[in-house]
Amino acid sequence: MKPFDIITEADARTIEYGSTVELAAGGHVTPLAQDTLRARRITVVPAGSFDPALPPDLAPVADVRRVAIGSDHTGLAMKADLVQHLRGSGLAVEDVGTHSKDSVDYPDIASAVALRVARKEADAGIVIDGAGIGSAIAANKVRGIRAVMAVNTTLARYGREHNGANVLTLGSSLLDAGEAREIVQTFLSTPMREARYIRRLLKIRDMERR
Repeated sequence: MKPFDIITEADARTIEYGSTVELAAGGHVTPLAQDTLRARRITVVPAGSFDPALPPDLAPVADVRRVAIGSDHTGLAMKADLVQHLRGSGLAVEDVGTHSKDSVDYPDIASAVALRVARKEADAGIVIDGAGIGSAIAANKVRGIRAVMAVNTTLARYGREHNGANVLTLGSSLLDAGEAREIVQTFLSTPMREARYIRRLLKIRDMERR
């Protein structure tokens, strides 16, 4: 793959939909091209970091547009705030519940969110319970799911950038609404671009198939 020195609007319209292209060091993407690349779900990575041998569906979706979200009874207020925030940001959000204060079991909610991501009905998932730990354990039982619990934006960024997480779990007893919004925003906007990190996901996929 020959890296681009500059990607213009005209270039962006000729690149294959959903593909990955490389940008040379010091290269530039014009503002109009950025919009078109985003609309065509094209990923731009630094030159030398693309490995065509890696399956294209291994890394999490970089341009997240559809989010599945759920919470147990302890996370209702946080879920409602995040749903409003995400829809206000232009994302399509599916709220899988729960919708009342009646007690529910976190594995049921985590499973509902994780299955939507695994079936590619959602680009990313968010699950909320009291601490976020149990939902991460439960979601990770679904093949193809890499769920991480984050209590700050650093962990959210590492979870995406280094570990390819496609589900985020949050603890309603550990975070306030503002902290949760910042963590979610970081998680959804951080792409996984480096081939060395993506290659490690192959080993996780192999573990799932044993």
